[in-house]
Amino acid sequence: QVQLVESGGGLVQAGGSLRLSCVVSGRIFSVNNMGWYRQTPGKQREAVAVITRGGTANYADAVKGRFTISRDNAKKTVYLQMNSLKPEDTAVYYCNADVTYYSGSSSNNWGQGTQVTVSS
Repeated sequence: QVQLVESGGGLVQAGGSLRLSCVVSGRIFSVNNMGWYRQTPGKQREAVAVITRGGTANYADAVKGRFTISRDNAKKTVYLQMNSLKPEDTAVYYCNADVTYYSGSSSNNWGQGTQVTVSS
């Protein structure tokens, strides 16, 4: 079984910063694309930032210049540094990872989510 465990969410004032972390565990051969998504009540989950195994990152327009995604392949961990937070960044943030198993098969997996609340 693959597990994605997020941490780092919380309550912060507008303009502040938070750093999210997500650790992938399980009997897996490799972790490929990793990403962060967010969802607010009544809305679809949306991509925030995605990073390839090689470190190429892509961001949603709403967070460009404020958020930075990074990863540590040895630790099977992805991070999201969030600066200059705005109230509209308030959401549940989910970690996502594509993994390959020793069998050669692969799967896409989600974490349980971590709440980020930005007060004005």
